[in-house]
Amino acid sequence: MIPVILGISLIIFTVVRVIPGDPAYILAGPHATQEQMDQIRAQLGLDKHPVTQYFIFLKHLFQGDLGTSTRTGLPVIREIMTRFPNTLVLALASILLATVFGVTIGIIAGVKQNSKFDYLSMLVALLGLSMPVFWLGLMLMLLFSIQLGWFPAVGADSLKHIVLPAITLGANSTAIIARMTRSSMLEVIRLDYIRTARAKGLAEKVVISRHALKNALIPVVTVIGLQTGTLLGGAVLTEIVFAWPGIGRLLVEAILSRDYPVVQGVVLLIATVFIFVNLIVDILYSYLDPRIRYH
Repeated sequence: MIPVILGISLIIFTVVRVIPGDPAYILAGPHATQEQMDQIRAQLGLDKHPVTQYFIFLKHLFQGDLGTSTRTGLPVIREIMTRFPNTLVLALASILLATVFGVTIGIIAGVKQNSKFDYLSMLVALLGLSMPVFWLGLMLMLLFSIQLGWFPAVGADSLKHIVLPAITLGANSTAIIARMTRSSMLEVIRLDYIRTARAKGLAEKVVISRHALKNALIPVVTVIGLQTGTLLGGAVLTEIVFAWPGIGRLLVEAILSRDYPVVQGVVLLIATVFIFVNLIVDILYSYLDPRIRYH
């Protein structure tokens, strides 16, 4: 995990500095003199060699200091922690909806292969994969907020505010989880031990729930873990459409203003969360399949 995080820190440190635009010029304004811009660069440490800047960044990172926002003058960790809980709530609500509906639809479609439900569910899943997030969000807003008035369109003040953003963000993940669950179920229910369980006279529900489902969930758990990390870092469009105050919007604002410390801090946070989610998924493998052991 440590080498991965260090590699990510180097990549993001390099990438943000090759983005066109001078943060000193943005902060000083179009009418600033060269002397004023040089002074701002010195204050931000941008006058040092890039390698020196990177090692200073690493030193502060190991001390838990992500720097100070050049846009607001506030500590980056404070900027992130103000927004991150909102993104976390949105991502968890989205992955919960995606898991419940995706796994349920996938199991039924797999058990009832080639049925009308199977064809219809996979068609809906294909639509879920194909629809752009911003278009789906606008359509949901138009129907449920403007026409029906059931849910608020923007903001994050109550539980009602999270419904439409969660559905919008989770639609793609629901489709992916449903397709993976169906595929995994089809593979498992054709194995010998499932035929043996049926030959013993066990009820179909028992065969599916006790014997097939647990083994079928191994690749599904992998997908759910990956989707959780993806939703945390990929909520930018959803947050913009619904004016959701999360780190996705913070990241866009930081990029537009060339706020290097905030960009680096947000990306490192997303990457670290993604890595930890994958670690949890690896640990869950040994619970779902006792044959898997870690030494």
